[in-house]
Amino acid sequence: MASDRTILVFGDSLSAALGIRPEQGWVTLLAQRLQAQGYGYQVINASVSGETSSGGLERLPRALTLHAPAIVILELGANDGLRGLPVSAMQENLARMVQLSQAAGAQVLLVGIRIPPNYGPRYTDDFARVYPELAQQYHLPLVPFLLQKVALDPALMQEDGLHPNAAGEPMVLDTLWPYLKPLLKNKPQ
Repeated sequence: MASDRTILVFGDSLSAALGIRPEQGWVTLLAQRLQAQGYGYQVINASVSGETSSGGLERLPRALTLHAPAIVILELGANDGLRGLPVSAMQENLARMVQLSQAAGAQVLLVGIRIPPNYGPRYTDDFARVYPELAQQYHLPLVPFLLQKVALDPALMQEDGLHPNAAGEPMVLDTLWPYLKPLLKNKPQ
């Protein structure tokens, strides 16, 4: 049975706070915001740096059983794209994770990501289409691009140009928050 106050963040290095202290990452900042605003949610970060959609699909059933979340924030696919893996396989893996999450009684917030244009227009366009197509197919709220407010600002990104730095993480949360907030149950009295 899903816990009505558990959020499972299921992602890759963008959610695992790679290169910064865990308490500086957007997931910890989310937990702090929920607590400060009195929502009473527990946030479980099951994100793994380097995770692909196929690795996530292997891990998700156990995480769903273990944590019984009310909400799953699904942030995967970036590593599939950076490795040039087939977009169709990524889409199938993400679709299966959505199905598993919904079958477990969780609402899913799908988090879109973009890859650099040097992968070529066809691959980049195919990749970018996956998230809105899944959101439409499964009637999911979609964060169009998690790094929208930070990706093009070197002052907010780590030297690798892929991961936000500690200064950028609050803006990452601010990008996600308007899509998550409608999924939250009323604050407990």
